[in-house]
Amino acid sequence: MAALNYFEYMRDNIVDILNDLVVSGNLPQSQNFKQISVEPTRDKAHGDLATNAAMVLAKPSGLKPHDLAGQIVAGLLQLDCVLSAEVAGPGFINIILVDSFWHARLSEILDAGISYGETKLDEPKSVNVEYVSANPTGPMHVGHGRGAVIGDVLANLFSKIGYNVTKEYYINDAGNQVDVLARSLHIRYLEALGIDVGEIPDGLYPGEYLIDAGKELAKKDGSMWQGEKEANWLKPLRLFAIDAMMKLIREDLLSLGVVHDTFSSERNLVESGGVDEIMTILEDRKLIYEGVLSPPKGKRLDDWEKRPQTLFRATLFGDDVDRPIKKSDGSWTYFATDMAYHLDKFRRGFRVMINIWGADHGGYVKRMQAAVKAITKKDGELDVQLCQMVNLMDNGEPVKMSKRAGTFITLREVIDKVGKDVVRFIMLTRKNDAQLDFDLTKVLEQSRDNPVFYVQYSHARCCSVLRQAMEMFKVEEISIAALKNSNYKNLTDPGELALIKMMAAWPQTLKGAAQAHEPHRIAYYLHDLSASFHALWAKGSKENTSLRFLVEDNPPLTLARLAMVKSLAMVIASGLEVIGIEPVQEMR
Repeated sequence: MAALNYFEYMRDNIVDILNDLVVSGNLPQSQNFKQISVEPTRDKAHGDLATNAAMVLAKPSGLKPHDLAGQIVAGLLQLDCVLSAEVAGPGFINIILVDSFWHARLSEILDAGISYGETKLDEPKSVNVEYVSANPTGPMHVGHGRGAVIGDVLANLFSKIGYNVTKEYYINDAGNQVDVLARSLHIRYLEALGIDVGEIPDGLYPGEYLIDAGKELAKKDGSMWQGEKEANWLKPLRLFAIDAMMKLIREDLLSLGVVHDTFSSERNLVESGGVDEIMTILEDRKLIYEGVLSPPKGKRLDDWEKRPQTLFRATLFGDDVDRPIKKSDGSWTYFATDMAYHLDKFRRGFRVMINIWGADHGGYVKRMQAAVKAITKKDGELDVQLCQMVNLMDNGEPVKMSKRAGTFITLREVIDKVGKDVVRFIMLTRKNDAQLDFDLTKVLEQSRDNPVFYVQYSHARCCSVLRQAMEMFKVEEISIAALKNSNYKNLTDPGELALIKMMAAWPQTLKGAAQAHEPHRIAYYLHDLSASFHALWAKGSKENTSLRFLVEDNPPLTLARLAMVKSLAMVIASGLEVIGIEPVQEMR
């Protein structure tokens, strides 16, 4: 049984009512219903849902919003699921649904389990989510970890709502940085041969992570590269170093629970002629030319070299200025190779492309979106999500240096200290374009101020209730099938209904988070859902013992509440699955 998205369900009902008004002549024909929305009310005291239908249609229909709203309300009151519908303000409509409508959602959840909210599409779209794509010059840092989580959870979201998703990593292995990596490896290689190399020269990578790679190279090639000219060893050491660093990065990602479907190489793209081809395409479309750019804003004229450059007509596609695609030495810019790479994605069937980048790439977004419009003839869509910095602290004090990496704390060090599940959840506690404080001490605290603990505790509490229920009932009496047949009419407390309504919002939460490209919404939702549950628990423990989940002298009520608790555990587990976290059965 497919999960009912009650927002879409009520919108469909409202559209049916409007179509009836058209047929009856009370509403002019040729109405556009696209702008009609059904959303939660801002104040729960006003109802479960609100619609803007009358406000949207009044002007094009030549009707007063309040009058049209009254006709829509009359139609809503004919629906079995509607308890009340009222016109509010200038023409918004607030709707309250009957309790039985919410009770029916529990059966759906119990049927679906952690698959609740998933969508199966007859013709699923394909989406490419490219994330991490760290330069293969060393281990990943915490900032990379944030991008990894954002990208991975976003990809999981799209899978959950029925898309065909490819998780991709783009290896930047064709630039100057990999030559620096090869030279850094050569130093460690000589060191492995027993040669005193002294201090690592400035400009090279000083981290200890290259020591093992140097030893491996020495074991493989012996002293072959000792005393050789750089021109002879640079290329083979570059390839060896890239492979070693990508192995290290893959291991770091795996420790975070991230596994990519595809790794694309910039070097392979260049060597296969991909960049030359994209330039030919742009030339044929007259989208590149030789020109001179004006100096950037804020640049002094005496600091600016006025010279002819090969430029892409980015301004035709929404960018602020045209962009260089060749360097002064005649080699391609990163922009040129990135255009070729995104054309390759498009040719692989991805009209929807999402890139997760660090905030330092913010100035690169508009030109890349312009490029995608150009190379795909506006058939391709590129969205870029920028991830702001992660401020790593330990009990309130900044953490800055790592012996292993040389200049930063590695992602692996953080995972080893607090665990992958904590890292993944905490990375979603702020929207990706806001800076994030990550305190190594506080994320392990067992308190309501720690969102990871708070959500996991709610799942563990559900499991505890279900274990205790074994003392009251036989196993078959609290099976899924039995709980589906319990009398939900016993669930009348406002706190119980509020909890069920939040669970019923999970399908729309999934869809909305995916469509908005905002995976942090899942963490927020789970926190709010847990807060609702913990509040109900506290109410039954302290204020009103009749609200306890296990009431020994009232088995029918207990079974209904067990159905609610079991459903809650399933929804939390479904949300944690999207985030990539294993729900716990008990807190230790």
